[in-house]
Amino acid sequence: MPRYAIGDVQGCLEPLQQLLRKLRFSADRDQLTFAGDLVNRGPDSLGVLRLVRALGDNARTVLGNHDLHLLAHHFDPARPLRAGDTLQEILDAPDRDPLMEWLLERPLLVFDAAQADLFVHAGLVPQWSVADARRLATQTEDALRAEPRGFLARMYGNQPDRWREQLPAEDRERFTINVLTRLRYCSADGTVNLKLKESPERVPPPWLPWFAHAGRASAAVRVVFGHWSTLGLRREANLLALDTGCVWGGTLTAVNLDDPEAPPVQVRCAACQQPGAD
Repeated sequence: MPRYAIGDVQGCLEPLQQLLRKLRFSADRDQLTFAGDLVNRGPDSLGVLRLVRALGDNARTVLGNHDLHLLAHHFDPARPLRAGDTLQEILDAPDRDPLMEWLLERPLLVFDAAQADLFVHAGLVPQWSVADARRLATQTEDALRAEPRGFLARMYGNQPDRWREQLPAEDRERFTINVLTRLRYCSADGTVNLKLKESPERVPPPWLPWFAHAGRASAAVRVVFGHWSTLGLRREANLLALDTGCVWGGTLTAVNLDDPEAPPVQVRCAACQQPGAD
């Protein structure tokens, strides 16, 4: 059974359909894992949600920051949409409730122990082992599903910016969400900087990409992630970065996880939004 990982779709249904045709995807044979951010910024987030949900067990996805943003609007209809959001069609859809129920059940992290692959939307701080990340993701998912509206209302914000086991529950959850769905840069001690979005050669010390710190506790597995369009495609023994800027005029990318020699499969996407947003 071929396993493919796919980068951030962000509501670009037509490129996703083209990519699946290019892969010759077969629902009775192939496994897809999406790196999160199925929705927002692109022209047909509703169509993307419907397609991926309809694939059933043949498609997994982790939650990205835009997916959580959609859930926040679903559970709090009074929350105003941001400039550039393309979520209203979902919020007006007749099948909104089952789609949101499905999205709420998506995990923040998927770990394939047999293949030593860990899937997450953004990253991990260097101090977190795979066991740490799985434990914190599960605790945070449980809190989200137990009280979605309250959890999502307090999710926003950049503090705390450094991990400690002694953090209060709400701070632990916010930090975990920020790391798993928004992280790009941090310092060696695990202090995160959520404002930096540039490519690594343009960022000064002490900030490095989260995966570039020596002694990273998760280095024994391959971390597969998206979220970082200015980083682009990066394939290393313990790393697979998949956000190639589909909604910004780049490409939507799929990689065969089981064949390191196979070239990436890519489909060009129109520039549905101007670059510069998450």
